[in-house]
Amino acid sequence: MADFNEENVRRDVRDWLKANWDPNAKLVDWRNKLADSGWGVPHWPVEWYGKGLPVSLGQVVDDEFARANAVGVAKTGIRMLAAATLLEHGSDFHKDRFLRRILTGEDTWCQLFSEPGSGSDLAGATTRADFDGDNWIINGQKLWTTSAHHAQFGLLLARTDWDEPKHKGLSYFVLAMEQSGVDVQPLRQMNGHASFNQVFFTDAKIPPEHLVSTEGNGWQVAMTTLAHERRGAGGLHGTSREGPRKGNIYDEERAEIATVMEPYKWYPQRAGRVDLIVERAKATGTITDSHIRQEIAKLLILSKSAEWTARRARAAQQQGRPQGPEGSLGKLAASNIARACAHVHTLITQTDVMLTGQESPLGGTIAEILVSVPATSIAGGTDEIQRNIISERVLGMPKEPRFDTGPFRDVPRNIVT
Repeated sequence: MADFNEENVRRDVRDWLKANWDPNAKLVDWRNKLADSGWGVPHWPVEWYGKGLPVSLGQVVDDEFARANAVGVAKTGIRMLAAATLLEHGSDFHKDRFLRRILTGEDTWCQLFSEPGSGSDLAGATTRADFDGDNWIINGQKLWTTSAHHAQFGLLLARTDWDEPKHKGLSYFVLAMEQSGVDVQPLRQMNGHASFNQVFFTDAKIPPEHLVSTEGNGWQVAMTTLAHERRGAGGLHGTSREGPRKGNIYDEERAEIATVMEPYKWYPQRAGRVDLIVERAKATGTITDSHIRQEIAKLLILSKSAEWTARRARAAQQQGRPQGPEGSLGKLAASNIARACAHVHTLITQTDVMLTGQESPLGGTIAEILVSVPATSIAGGTDEIQRNIISERVLGMPKEPRFDTGPFRDVPRNIVT
């Protein structure tokens, strides 16, 4: 498509949908057709299921799909993080092997980064990958891995060289989860959910062609994954189309979303639920308390400011600009908002905030908010990590003194390898 203007793109996608959209089609068949057409991910390269359109025109395509009430490619979970990483760093083999099945939803993915002794210190990973001449042999443990219990593949960061400094001895792999050397165990959280898993590797195997980029370049590849995660490229797209939704394809999409989004159903509570604040204050009568009104006003101002920052990040993405500071700023703002929400909910609900069960405030939702909010300050990079990124990479401040330089095998660690 040589003429990248909104009018032509809108006309072309509308004509294509008119000729091809069928709500009674099978979901995978439809998404294969989308992959062949390029309209499923129009900003991807033409040779890899896209149209080569500027990112800024993606909204035009989305608008036309919404107008037709048409289902798009699979975007739930972290599969788009995998796709974005493989598009940037993967070989033609990786793209040919994995991208289409990501778009059709036939494969699900998980992210094998954090470990018990190096959650925030990602470069301190000690899961090891040793090449035996035929395969990479994986031994170690990962933690906080969402969806590992039903994933076919995992994005794995593992140590391949213990004599290099910590950031240089890592490599990035695609790991097949469904093998005897991979043991997935769910973790029960204090809010009652079990969204995360710990994953143990005992002589798990990875074929050499599943190494992404080159040996020792894992840190750079992982930074691409995290940049897209913080910017929202792998957002949790868990809502099916509005409007009339009768047909086989909608039934299959609903079932897919219900399965993939199950681990994330408490995520609105961990964000603090700003949307409940004003109505709760009115319902309880605390809206008349001047102190509580001031706390609510501060929270709403903070929330709106964060929303504007997120919009700047989305606008930059749509214009094809590189990742800026908005990701870390937004992540840190989300933590501050979540904590402020917990504080304000407590002021509004008072001692009843500790009650759980169906007869507690909003059927236990308020109590769930309080025990879920701490996760926002930890997941996806702690507040302390985000502050370091902002101070060092955005503000240009001096880096923290380091005591973990030199060969990684000589660096003191929390666990024995």
